[in-house]
Amino acid sequence: MSVNETLIVYATKSGATEEYASMIEKVLRDKFGLEVDVVNLRKNKKPDFTPYSNVIIGSGVRRGKWYGEAKKFLDNDFGDRKVAIFLASRRAGIPEMCNEAVKNYITDVLAKHPHIKPVAAEAFGGIKKNKKERIILDLRDPAKAKTWTEELGKKTRKISYYLF
Repeated sequence: MSVNETLIVYATKSGATEEYASMIEKVLRDKFGLEVDVVNLRKNKKPDFTPYSNVIIGSGVRRGKWYGEAKKFLDNDFGDRKVAIFLASRRAGIPEMCNEAVKNYITDVLAKHPHIKPVAAEAFGGIKKNKKERIILDLRDPAKAKTWTEELGKKTRKISYYLF
């Protein structure tokens, strides 16, 4: 297991969670020098996370529930890996509802998975599309995702010390 390897897995329907996964990947790669792989759980339901020291799990929320693929991924035993959680939800994008979204979609979900002790967890705003896949409500917050990822990067990167 390489200390600098990070796996981001996500499940999305509207695409917001995928966009956040890409943003997180870019910051961790560019700013912290981490090796990052990104996996869509709808395409690969059981990715091998054993070579990774960091695992980041993302999900969208629909009708008040995580997407099944992401929720099922939480059942894994991550051992001593650093785990982080993020999700995209329209409710999380409304400032006065964000704390409720964190409680309902992160705190309550993690209570059912007590083996997971995330180093970071956050809810970001999502989007709503109409039947023609056009965005009719956009509550995404790339700046919040970037700030969260920068804090996460400090917790997941390998710190090397050189003595001269």
